[in-house]
This record gives sequence, structure tokens and C-alpha cells, in this order.
Amino acid sequence: MRVVLLNPFHYPYMGGIEHRLHEVSCRLAGKHEMIVLTSQLPGTSEEEERDGYRIVRLPSKFTDIYNPPFVTTPGVLEALEGLDPDVVDFHYRWAPSYTKAMKRYRGKWVFTFHNTYGEGHGLNRIPSLINDALFCRIIRKRRVICITEFIKGDLLKRGFDPALLDVIPPGIEVPPEVGTEGDYILFIGRLVGTKGIPYLIKAMDQVDGRLIVVGDGPERERLESVVRKAGVGEKVTFTGRVSEERKIELLSNCKVFAMPSLFESYGLAVAEAMSYGKPVVASRVGGLPEAVGDGGVLTPPKDSKAIAAALNQLLKDDEVREATARRAREHILRFSWDNIVQDVEAAYRRVAEE
Repeated sequence: MRVVLLNPFHYPYMGGIEHRLHEVSCRLAGKHEMIVLTSQLPGTSEEEERDGYRIVRLPSKFTDIYNPPFVTTPGVLEALEGLDPDVVDFHYRWAPSYTKAMKRYRGKWVFTFHNTYGEGHGLNRIPSLINDALFCRIIRKRRVICITEFIKGDLLKRGFDPALLDVIPPGIEVPPEVGTEGDYILFIGRLVGTKGIPYLIKAMDQVDGRLIVVGDGPERERLESVVRKAGVGEKVTFTGRVSEERKIELLSNCKVFAMPSLFESYGLAVAEAMSYGKPVVASRVGGLPEAVGDGGVLTPPKDSKAIAAALNQLLKDDEVREATARRAREHILRFSWDNIVQDVEAAYRRVAEE
């Protein structure tokens, strides 16, 4: 098969969606012709070969009104038709030029639903709800890959046909060995309002330990102010963005991983931490319960006291922490990329044969 995966962002921009596109493409490249059609970021070439698959980039305009930026890419449909694929996998629903191409494309396609319906925080949720209401009219009678059962359940409530919904979670590169145990709590993610980081920071006032916050984003200054007001400056460290090597080092050596999100469609950072045998404290929202399984403690969102209690339980009780860490590793082994890509390939074959 010739398979084209569409997303406005790709290498060298590598978030969760982009990482999935890369892993699926490079792992299927030996059996199928895999192509990623994307927008051309500044400083990137129009086309390149990467790990056995092609990346085709279209000239685009980026407007930095939020993160990630708004993308306008003319000619998506024409480029897609020129590639003449057997199956197309669309991955993004907030770029009108890509949505327009998907609506008009007459070939066989599937949409992968990565985020919860109406995802957003505060006033930002209003345009998200409007966009998703219009978008779901386009995909309602098409085959959809949901990355969690939570997303599938939400779409079923909105009238989607269960026979057209597949659940294929994100994969994880499982390291051969678990990490060592350090003395710190770790958070990794974008510093945005939806991550619930202020509640984790405030919890540190009741926790005998230190927190390392990895990542950057528009909330950085506000979070530093929260640290000062909470009087936990000696306990909380911001690293900003770090290299992949440093991220792995921090993951493999933390004592507990924390994800206090207000909502989360899955929680890839949680899965990565669990692959190193790390117990997790996470919010009971969205797809996080699926990602965590029995490898951590779930707390209500926006509840600093509950977060502190969960962290203290894992930090102070060696037996509980070690047992939870073992379950975390065992739970995540089922999500290896080799297993996930087999399911993705099967979904593509179903679309091609329909």
C-alpha cells in the first residue's frame, strides 16, 4: 500500500502526534510506501527521506496566536491527489486548509482522533467546541481511530457509529531496563493552563521532597510567581526545555512522576515514566486512568491536598512505592510500538478494502 499521513507539523517539530506519525511511518516503511504530507516549517526542505519514509512539505504561513501556531497551507488537496495514495490518515482538526482538503478528498481515508472533543481551558474552550461541532459533521460516517476508550466513549455519545470506531493508543518505546531511583518528583510537559501545574506546586508545601518541572510555555512566569507565593522556592526547580538525552536521564532517575492535568486525552509523558518503572500521581480525567492503570494513584483535578497525600504515600512507604512501580512497568509493556503499529496497519487495510 501507499499510505499518506497528514499533519501540519512534523520533524523537526516533534510533539505527541508527530511522534506517532514518525513511529508508524518508519516501522511500516519496510512493507509499505509511507509518506508524511505536512507544512513547511522555516528552515526545512521541501522534501526529504527519513528512516525509510518520505516527508513532503508544502509552503505555508504560520501565525503565532497560540501554541502550536495557526497554519495556513494552500494546495493540500492537489498535493494529496498527486501522491495517489491507497489510504490517507488525517491527524489534525484545527487547520482549515487541511480540513478543507479532507472534506473534498474522494479517496479512502481515516481520521485519527488525538484529543478530547472541545478541548480547551476557560474561554479558549469556546472556539474549540465550535470547531469540533463542525468538524465532526465531516467525519461522523467515516472510520475513526481513537487513541483512548475515553475519546471513543465521548464520540459514541455524539452519535458516532461504534462499528466505525477503532481504539489504538499511542505506543511507547519500552527501555530494556527500569531506571534507578533518585530523590525527586518529576513533571514533564508544556507549561500551559490545562496541565494543572499550580495545584502540584501548591501541594509541595505539604510534601517532604523536591519537584523538577521540565518544559516551557506561556505559563512559565505565572508558575514562577505561584512558587514564590506558595513559599516553596527551595523545593521547585524549572529546567525549561531539555535535550532528549537529559529528559531520559531525568525520567529514569525520578522517584515519582506527577501529571496534575485538568484534562488529558492520553498522557504520553505518564506512559514514558511508567516504562522506566516509575509510579505515577495523576488526575482522574480524560484518558489518564487508561494510561495509568494500576501503576499509580489517581486524584481529583484541582485538588492540591489530594495530590500531596498521594505523593506522600508513595514517597514515604517504600513497599507501596516499589509495588506500584512494578505494576507501572507491567502495565505499559502492552503498549510497545511493535504491538501498536500492527493494529494501525490492520486499520489501514480495513480502510483500503472497504
